[in-house]
Amino acid sequence: MAKTKDFKQRLYYLCLSLIINSAGNALAISTNLGSAVWTASAVNLSKTTGIALGTTLFVYGVGVTIMNQLLIGYFDRRRFFSNLIFTLPFSYMVQGAQAIFDWMGVPNYNFWERLILDVIGLFMVAVAVSMYSRANLVMHPNDDLAYIVRFKFVHGSAIISQWTSYVPPLSITLICYLITHNLYAIGFGTAFALIFQGAMMGWSDTHAFPKLKHHVDL
Repeated sequence: MAKTKDFKQRLYYLCLSLIINSAGNALAISTNLGSAVWTASAVNLSKTTGIALGTTLFVYGVGVTIMNQLLIGYFDRRRFFSNLIFTLPFSYMVQGAQAIFDWMGVPNYNFWERLILDVIGLFMVAVAVSMYSRANLVMHPNDDLAYIVRFKFVHGSAIISQWTSYVPPLSITLICYLITHNLYAIGFGTAFALIFQGAMMGWSDTHAFPKLKHHVDL
């Protein structure tokens, strides 16, 4: 009974975090003031290749899923398929939520309104990542990458693992810039996420839904 109750709690927070994460990423994109590092990288890749953002996010997720398997050093079937299960709905939920925020006129709000919404969106992302990292049923492969680095390589540090996991998206963004000579979805919000997302996740671990504990499997 206790295991069933625990699973239901973890599933509930997973579903809630998926909604919060998609909405937060989409809101940050819609403000045009810079989105989270991984999302900004996907936007640049989408612009460079001409592929729709949702599809780009999904293909991105598949690539990172494979990277995660290489990092843990063996084929983890549950982790592999759970990464894919998460990234498919998430990718297109972000695209759909962005369309809603654009329809609401968010890109046309004044600068300070968009700045506040950008920070709120990025904070939502950090809270959501903390939630489904703790639930650890399925995770987006990008965040699973940070999770693997956090608990396998950097002794549980949310900040160091987040910075380390940013190397791939920042590298891809740089390559896209060298090809197009333009940067998209890069701005205040990207710098804010780069500096503070790990700290916001660490804060969320103990302050946002504190009854949800880490279910570490590494």
